[in-house]
Parts: sequence; C-alpha cells; structure tokens
Amino acid sequence: MKLLGKVGVVSAMTGVSRVFGLVREVAMAHFFGTSTLQSAFVIAFRVPNLFRRLFGEGALGAAFIPIFTEIERAEGRERAQLFASRILGLLICALGLLVGVGIAATFGVERLCGAASRWTEAMPLMRIMLPYALLICVAAILSAMLQVHERFAIPALTPVVLNVVWIAVLVGLCPFLPAEGYWRIGAVSWGILLAGLAQVLFQLPELRRVGYVLRPTLRGWRASPYVRRVLLQMGPASLGIALAQINICLDGWLAFYGASWAPSALEYADRIIYLPLGLFGTAFATVLLPTYSRQFAEGAPHLAGETLCQALRNLLFLMAPMTLGLMLLAEPTVALIYQRGAFTAQSTLWTARAILAYAPGLLIFSANKVLVPLFYAQKDLRTPVKVASWCILANVTCNVLSVLLLPEGWRHAGIAASTVLSSLLNTLILLHLLRRGGTFRPNFAPLLRETPRVAIAVTAMAALLLAADRLLPAWPLLLRLPLLIALGAATYGLACLALLPQTARAVLKRLARK
Repeated sequence: MKLLGKVGVVSAMTGVSRVFGLVREVAMAHFFGTSTLQSAFVIAFRVPNLFRRLFGEGALGAAFIPIFTEIERAEGRERAQLFASRILGLLICALGLLVGVGIAATFGVERLCGAASRWTEAMPLMRIMLPYALLICVAAILSAMLQVHERFAIPALTPVVLNVVWIAVLVGLCPFLPAEGYWRIGAVSWGILLAGLAQVLFQLPELRRVGYVLRPTLRGWRASPYVRRVLLQMGPASLGIALAQINICLDGWLAFYGASWAPSALEYADRIIYLPLGLFGTAFATVLLPTYSRQFAEGAPHLAGETLCQALRNLLFLMAPMTLGLMLLAEPTVALIYQRGAFTAQSTLWTARAILAYAPGLLIFSANKVLVPLFYAQKDLRTPVKVASWCILANVTCNVLSVLLLPEGWRHAGIAASTVLSSLLNTLILLHLLRRGGTFRPNFAPLLRETPRVAIAVTAMAALLLAADRLLPAWPLLLRLPLLIALGAATYGLACLALLPQTARAVLKRLARK
C-alpha cells in the first residue's frame, strides 16, 4: 500500500475520531464553559495523558515497533508473541505501581494546598482518572502491534471509543445530575475510566485475526535480550518525552496560575487545532514509524529519505491553507462551535486568541511528527531527546515570561505561541541533523521548489476570504462561515491545480477516494 493510501485510511478513521472529539468538546463547553472546575478537569486529565505518551504511544512505542518488526521478520510470530507478552506484563506492573503512588500523592497535595485553593479542585478528579493511564497504555501497545501488520483502521478508530463513552455521559447523564459541585464533572471522570477498558477490548478481535492473543507475562523477561534492548532504548526517549509531557503539564499549571479560565480556553483551542493535525499530521506519524522501520530493516535507507520528502511535501500542501484559514477565521469558528450554554462571548474571545497563537503550529507540529519517527526507526532515540530538552527549556522560559509580562487576557496566548516557537526550533535542528548525518541525506529540492507556489496559492485564498467576509457581514454565522470555508478551499484547490498540477491531483484524488 502506498504512503498516501495508508495515510488516507488513518486520516479517514482519525477524522471520525476528531469529529467525535469536537462534539465532545462542544458538550463540555455547554455544561462547563471556561469555569474553574473545567480548568481543574483539564489539569487532572493531563496526568494520565502524560503516562500515555511516555509508556504507550511515546517512548515504549518508539522502542517497541522496530524490535517487534525485527523479531517477527527474523524469528517468526511465536517469538514475537512472547516478546509482546513480556512487554505488556512489565508495563502493567510498572504502571500499576506508579498509579498507586500517584493516587496517594493527591491526598498530600490537598493537605498542602488547603481546601480553599483552586489546585485542590483537581485532586478528586485525578484520583478517578489515574487508572486510565494503565488501560490506555495497554491499548497503545495493542495498536502498535496492529500497525506493524498494516492494520491501521482499528487503532485509528480506538479513540472514538473514548469519545463515544464521554459524549454518552455528557448527554445521557449530566442533564439529570446537580449542576453544583462535582456531580457532573465526576461522572465524566468515571466515564473516561470505563472508556479506557473499552479501548483495550475493542482491539482484541482484530489482534486475534492477525494471529496474536493478549497474554501479559513476566516469565523470562530478565533473560530476554530483546526486552533489555527495549528498556535501554526507552531510557533516552523516556527522558525526552517525560520532559515534553511535564512541559505540557507545566503549561497548564502556569496558565492556571495566570487565570482560572486559561487552561479551559487553551484546551478548547487545542481541540480545534488538533482536528486538522489529527487528520493529517498524526496520521502520517502513525504510518511512518512502521514504514521507516521496514525500509531500514530491508537495508534501503534511501527509500526512507524519499518517504520523508514525500510526506513533507504532502503536509505542506494540506496544512498551509488550514493554518492561514484558522488565523483569519478564528473568532467566528469558535463562536459557531462552542458559544452556547455556559460558554459565553468572553470565552469565545479567550479561545480565539489561543487559536491565533496555535495556528502556525499546524505546519510545524506536522513536520516534527514525520521527522522524529525517522530517528526512532534507526533506533536512534537519543538525538530527538537531546534536541527536545534544549527546546523545552526555551519553551518554559518563554512561558514564565508570558505569565509575568503579558496582560491577563493574553497570557494563555503567550503560552501557546511559546509552544509553537519551541517546536519550530526543534524541527529546524532535526532537519539540520538529518542533512548532516552520514546514513543518508534526504533530497529536499522538490519541497523547496513547491514552497513558493504553495505560498502564492495560500495568498490568493486569503485575499478572497477577506474580500468575501466584508461582503457578507450580515449573514447568519451558520451560513457565512461554511460558505467562506468552501470559497477558500475552492480558491486554494484551483490555484494549486494551476501551480502544482501533479502534487495537487495526486493528493486530491487520494482524499476524494477516502
């Protein structure tokens, strides 16, 4: 299956997930708005997500996929099954211990901060949701096993399970619970825990179809050279991802310190940004790690270079118009999606400011997502960690300055902009290291030739959007915004067909099929 074909499958499934995720956030906005309790929920949910990124789809996944691919190719499915069972057994034991320690720590935080602190509100929610970390990490390893066999649809649909359960709790249960106190937000937290179990069970039938059964074990893990390799390779990657995720948590805590509504506004903006990023950037990253791993295992690093360049060209074509479109239409987009119930016009303004700061990151985050797996596929987990560590330090510095120097209504936007700038620095350094590296040197000439043409097409789209927006000021937002989006997309598509006929036709044809 060609790269765009695989990405198309993942994009389609991820698109379903992102749409459900957006519906979920609309319901959250209706019930909780940008309240302090909603911000406390955002802070609490980031902790199990830290473990998911670290032990699930992050460091462990990056170390697991290349070695699992190698074992299955060289020694057969039975040995690969035993290897995966040992990894799952270790994961469950380690995370079970960490979850227990984390739950105990929440009581200490409550005593330290006192009942009147806004930080205390997050602790009961964190106690409920911490076990979700264990379940979602197991689900992430099952997804990795399926991706090695090019079964991308089920793993990409797994997040839909979370969103469906979450929406069911919001729509089916919250209206009947008291609006005051923890009743509603507590029900959502318990729903997330239930969804974690459902995400594991959802993947088991497909795993059996490719010949694997979930059998966690610790038998013989100490003697396994493959398990030791995973643990050794996880070390540097775990450090880098841990720093990155702690940095994300620090962003939320600094935002919470700057204003009680700020984490909520950042989360709602992040959800809109991650709709296109999940459709394409994350879809490419999902496909590329097993693809790169197979190309290096077959002794064809030049093919990995070609795959990287193709991915970057496709992402430039897809993400450039979305970046500028979101910047131009941030406020009406937020108003149309969220502004109802507890989500006020002021909430819309705060969230739109965050989108303005986040939107340039669409291109940058996407590029980073296709670069990092290339290092992982070469079993080089140290380089991305070293680069990320310095960039995280720069990000934290900028975040602190944003909180200290900017007005309250813009502090969260400064935090979002810092994230984008640090990611840009990370991406540029990784590109430089690839060009300087000795294994292969990707040929970026086609990308450089196409960039000015994409810029011209995006400029034409922006000019039409601004002109059309001035002609339609009195139209209802429900009609005006979709019309503006359609006009912008059509203008960009036609411009690219004229300026980039080969790339445009290939991408548009594949998207139309999916």
